Amino acid sequence: MQAYEVMYIIRPDFDEEAVKANVDKFAEVVTSNGGTDLKVDLLGKRRLAYEVKKFNEGVYILMNFAGEAHTVEELERLMKISDAVIRFLTTKKD
Repeated sequence: MQAYEVMYIIRPDFDEEAVKANVDKFAEVVTSNGGTDLKVDLLGKRRLAYEVKKFNEGVYILMNFAGEAHTVEELERLMKISDAVIRFLTTKKD
């Protein structure tokens, strides 16, 4: 298994419950696709360096887990089609 780190940004106009629901949904995707050692950090609302999809702020979430390539592929597929996520970046950890 490979260790991964995913940083994603959720729209700032979502309330706290909607943010929590999206965080839980993406965490469930990781665990249901064989991911282990899941750690999710809600970093809070921060100002973006530049405007993204007409937003100047976003709610940052950092997720660390160990998993296979298919786990990351499914997570990224769902983030791409989600209206809640305005940006995400997945990196492999050494």
